[in-house]
Amino acid sequence: MKTTQGSLLVVDDDRHILEAMADYLRSLGHRTETAQSCQQAMDRMAEYPFQVVICDVNLPDKDGFHLLEWAVENTPDTAVIMLTGYGTIESAVEAIRVGAFDYLTKPVIDDELNLAIQRALGQRAIVEENKTLRKQLDERFGLAKIVGRDYRMQKMFDLIESVSDTRANVLILGESGTGKTMTARAVHQLSSRRDKPFVEVACGALPDTLLESELFGHVAGAFTGANHDKIGKFLQADGGTIFLDEIATASPSLQVKLLRVLQDREFEPVGGNTTYHVDTRLILATNEDLEELVRQGRFRQDLYYRINVITITQPPLRDRIGDIPLLVEHYLGEMNDRNGKHVRRFDDSAIQAMQRYSWPGNVRELVNVVERAVVLAKGEVVSLDDLPDNIKREEQNRHLVSVGAGSGSLRVALVEPEKQIILNALEQHGWNRQNTAAALGINRTTLYKKMKRYDISFENQLVGT
Repeated sequence: MKTTQGSLLVVDDDRHILEAMADYLRSLGHRTETAQSCQQAMDRMAEYPFQVVICDVNLPDKDGFHLLEWAVENTPDTAVIMLTGYGTIESAVEAIRVGAFDYLTKPVIDDELNLAIQRALGQRAIVEENKTLRKQLDERFGLAKIVGRDYRMQKMFDLIESVSDTRANVLILGESGTGKTMTARAVHQLSSRRDKPFVEVACGALPDTLLESELFGHVAGAFTGANHDKIGKFLQADGGTIFLDEIATASPSLQVKLLRVLQDREFEPVGGNTTYHVDTRLILATNEDLEELVRQGRFRQDLYYRINVITITQPPLRDRIGDIPLLVEHYLGEMNDRNGKHVRRFDDSAIQAMQRYSWPGNVRELVNVVERAVVLAKGEVVSLDDLPDNIKREEQNRHLVSVGAGSGSLRVALVEPEKQIILNALEQHGWNRQNTAAALGINRTTLYKKMKRYDISFENQLVGT
């Protein structure tokens, strides 16, 4: 597993455990300090902004819950992971409700600790991103200038603004790469829940059994490998927002559980009997046609009606090509900073080619194209030659068609006359296709194909007249 380094404080009154844990974390590259009491830990945290604190519940002066409450009040950006040798799901729930990021039982397995720290550091990165997004959204037109001025985007901003500070479920539709996650975060950031957790779950990334455990938690012994109680994402998101991406991949059994959470705001962990109540705003996203899945019986109709309260549709990039120069400018600055480069701009030939490209991967693909161009650029200006082959190839094919048409290509030149001959023959024979085909000396199948190719139909002719 790739390890992200962070600044950590380990708090435990057992010196041997404390040093062993600190040595292990230092070996992973973390900046790690230690404390043996609650007061000592608070003094260290007041002096230095640790990203993660790993704290034992049992301390000699005051318990770990006191430190947790102090951290929530005084260093809210610090993630606190609680440790105890006497773990119960009730105390774990209490720790999460107070504000702990995670709760582990002793003896702590190294990999388990490392995974919890990595998740905490990852969540911190998301929180920082959310802060930036919130700042941008507070200046709505500033965000519009960065993301897009297209009228579809403006309509989307209006809808986000209207629904954010409500409890209504939101369903975000759009092709892959259009930015559904960013929209979900925007809804959260503009809501009164902005200071509570935003928890994201990629439903398509986990098998059914693990996904249910991830969402609702589990009790020790619920299934093979469940060695301890685990808090689920719904409890972590209590008071905030949970974002379920790729919801169309949810299994029938998971759909039933989700329906209950939506209706009653309650659930039980996998293998457990305790019912938990949560106040969680639900945002869901998919790139599939849920109505079609309902017709096919692959998605519950009652769940669909529950989640389809407010629908936000992300327009594909090919439908807002006017935003491409703005997006390129925005990501150019970001990629220059990330890669230590100084590319000033994309020239007109590059921008025009990008505006004519179909962008099957949407904004995500554009970001990759900009980064690639910045990394490989030999000068300060990106030209058409610096773009990926697929964009250049599409541009070359368009150029060849244009040249062919301009130089009197026989195939192109005959299109309009042939279309007119077919139309005249159809008119003369009262749109009887069999008689028309016979008069033209072709079979009926060939006539059908040509009518389809030239978009010829009786209805179109009526509209035209």
